[in-house]
Amino acid sequence: MSKRPTLCFLTGTLNAFAGAERMTAVIANALAERGYRVFVLSLWDHASVFPLHDAVEHHTLFEERPSFKRAYFSTVLGIRRFVRDHRIDVIIEVDTMLTLFTLPATFGMKVRRIAWEHCHFDEDLGEPARRVARRLAARTCKAVVVLTERDRQRWLGALGQQCQVKVISNPLPFPFPGVPAQRGSRVVLAVGRLVHAKGFDQLLEAWALIAAYHPEWRLVIVGEGEERNGLEARRLALGLDQSVSLPGAGAHIATYYQNADIFCLSSRYEGFGLVLLEAMAFGLPVVSTDCETGPKEIIRDGLNGLLVATGNPQALANALSRLIEDEHLSNHLAIQGRMDAYSHDVNAVCQLWRSLLNAII
Repeated sequence: MSKRPTLCFLTGTLNAFAGAERMTAVIANALAERGYRVFVLSLWDHASVFPLHDAVEHHTLFEERPSFKRAYFSTVLGIRRFVRDHRIDVIIEVDTMLTLFTLPATFGMKVRRIAWEHCHFDEDLGEPARRVARRLAARTCKAVVVLTERDRQRWLGALGQQCQVKVISNPLPFPFPGVPAQRGSRVVLAVGRLVHAKGFDQLLEAWALIAAYHPEWRLVIVGEGEERNGLEARRLALGLDQSVSLPGAGAHIATYYQNADIFCLSSRYEGFGLVLLEAMAFGLPVVSTDCETGPKEIIRDGLNGLLVATGNPQALANALSRLIEDEHLSNHLAIQGRMDAYSHDVNAVCQLWRSLLNAII
C-alpha cells in the first residue's frame, strides 16, 4: 500500500447547499492539495454546488435519486465495483446511514471504513434505521468521527468501547477573512436550510417582539428548504413583510456576512453549528440557542457570544435586543469571537484527518 492511501468520500449528493455536503468538499479539497488521491462518489447527481479541487475526481452511481429500497442491491454492487476498480484504501462515509450500503459492499475486501457523523447521537432525522446504522458503524468501522466532545461521550456511553470515536470539528470552509464586517447596516442575519430543525419559525416569533421597538432593523434569513411556504405565510401573518427577507440560498454567502451586524442561530438541534464559526470569523456578535450539542462547545456565554434556551422566542428576542442596544457588548463579543474562530482554520483540522488516516493504515 502507498504511503498515502487512496480515499473515497461516499455521500448522497454534492448538489445541495447543506453542511455535510459543504464539509465533504472542503476536506476532500484539503487532502487533495496535500497529495492524497481523492475520489468523491455521490449516490446520485454528478453536479456539485461547491467547488472541487482539480485533483478530486467526482463520480456518481445514479443520475437522479432512486428509491433505495428498490435500488438497494444495485447500490451495494455499484459501490463494490467502484472500490475495486479504483483501488480505494479508505472509504469515508459522509453519513452513518451509508454503513447500511458499505458494510455488505466491502465484505471480504481490505478497504478501511470511517463513518463521519454530522448530527448528534440522539437525533435520527426521522430515520429509525439510522440508530441501527450507528451501531453497525461502531462495530465495523475503523473509526467514527464526530464533531463535538459531548457527542463523543454520548457514543461511548451508549455503545461502549466498540470502536475508536474521534472528535474532529468542522473547519471554516473559506480562508479566514482578512478584515471583519463593517457592521453598520442594521441587519440581523440567520443562515441555514429552511427546515423545522433550524427553528426559523421561532426566530420569526422573536423578531415580531423586536420589530416594534427597532423598526429600522431588518432580519435576513438565507437558505432554502421545505418550510419556505410556511415561513413566508408566518412572516405575513406577523406583519413582518417589510422587515424580514428570505432571499434563498446562494454560493456567495460571504457577502451576507460582510453586510450584517449581528448573527442569530435559532436551531432546535445542531450537530455542530458551523455557521456560528463563519459569522464569528467575519467579526459578527452572535446569539445562539443552547442546543444539546454544537453551539455550547463554540460559544462561551457572555465572552464570545450569547446562549439562550432552546425553543424560547422571548429569550431570543431579549438577547438580540440586548446586542442591538448595547454597542459596547456587541463589539466585545465580536472581537473575542473572531479571535476564537481563528483556531478552526482548515489547515489545523486537516492535520487531524491526516493523523487519523495514518493511525488506521
